[in-house]
Amino acid sequence: MDDIAWWYLMSDTVGDTENLRTQQNLDLRVTLGRLELPNPILVASGTFGYAREMQTLVDLSRLGGMIPKTITPAPRTGNPPWRTVETASGLLNSIGLDNDGLDAFIDHHLPYLSQLACPTIVSIAAPTIEAFVAMSERLSEQPGVAALELNISCPNVSGGVDFGTDATMCHKVVASVRQRTHLPVLAKLTPNVTRIATIAQAAYEAGADAVSVINTVLGMAVDWRRRRPMLGNVMGGLSGPAIKPIALRCVHQISQAVPIPIIGIGGIANIDDVMQFLVTGASAVQIGTANFYDPSVTMTILDALPGALAELGAKRPAEVVGTLQRVG
Repeated sequence: MDDIAWWYLMSDTVGDTENLRTQQNLDLRVTLGRLELPNPILVASGTFGYAREMQTLVDLSRLGGMIPKTITPAPRTGNPPWRTVETASGLLNSIGLDNDGLDAFIDHHLPYLSQLACPTIVSIAAPTIEAFVAMSERLSEQPGVAALELNISCPNVSGGVDFGTDATMCHKVVASVRQRTHLPVLAKLTPNVTRIATIAQAAYEAGADAVSVINTVLGMAVDWRRRRPMLGNVMGGLSGPAIKPIALRCVHQISQAVPIPIIGIGGIANIDDVMQFLVTGASAVQIGTANFYDPSVTMTILDALPGALAELGAKRPAEVVGTLQRVG
């Protein structure tokens, strides 16, 4: 073996050793109020099915958390087609919370989800506070549920954002659920408000363990030749890279106003995106739209996370959360 080949071989060996040492010295666990997760990389509701569909593509045991598709008290057929439209750097969806309802979820999906090595956070939506509470009580009795995410911010159904756009209503629903369940409670907030920090404050004061920020941004697409909207429901929720600047802004505003853990959501597709959210103030993140075109994206991000933390001299994600420095 010549000297050059030997040098390259030794360089690779040293690099692998250093990477292993870096990972061994890191603690990727995160704490969101009463909810503890093995790492900060989760998958967002509505973008990962019920996990069965992804098990051949993703090592589910490595995920920080799994959030299945939002469920409602009774089955919903969803909105008329078209339900999705691709846009520049984004995806408009108007699914309309199509799901089989709470009973079917408990009977057919939860048994599988409860066996996963990663925590399962169940996303729920309901038309009334009483229905939110009833769903929470049912799910609190089931094994394998690590936490509840209250979807009070879906723009694709009638009344879907009522609880997320009014601080008083947000407080009422979060407080009511918190009083009736032992599970950690996350409130998923909408960016379609004047001041999102005000809504986050209400969720915090009501006892939410964390807030998930953000849900999709209300938008629409138009076929000008036919002079018709492209979505069957006219408007839908925009997700993907196009909304990342909005999501980062919302995370920053909430982190400056409320002492509550934040789960960042919106346009996250690589390790740089993840680190931007953590530095801005998010304690964890959810990967959404990127799962559609790269189902293994979470694995790629998890592989890169130790090195990114080490680059900032951090041994835990919490050490970089909210360390953004103002210019000037």
